[in-house]
Amino acid sequence: MNQMSSLTVQDLAFILADSPDMVQLLDVRELQEVAIASLPHFIILPLSEYEQWSSKIMTELDPEKETIVMCHHGIRSAQMCQWLVHQGFQNVKNVSGGIDAYAVYVDDSLSRY
Repeated sequence: MNQMSSLTVQDLAFILADSPDMVQLLDVRELQEVAIASLPHFIILPLSEYEQWSSKIMTELDPEKETIVMCHHGIRSAQMCQWLVHQGFQNVKNVSGGIDAYAVYVDDSLSRY
């Protein structure tokens, strides 16, 4: 059974520093949120724009590749993770605490909102 697991912000920082090209990084926050604080290498797929991108997910992303999903606190990204698992994605991880936790525990230069 495919399932989602979670990833700490410290683990995410290691991946971003070490091998961001080895994973798929998704940010499901709104564009105005991304404008306030964002991390490099993330593909922006706002959850509110699901209708625009959902039909292309299997052609845009590799369901076999590790996929890490982030939002503000981890709620929307958890929803996205569940959806990706239902689409057949094999290795999906939710960033615990989202970008807010990343700003607190990893990079305090990021704006919080």
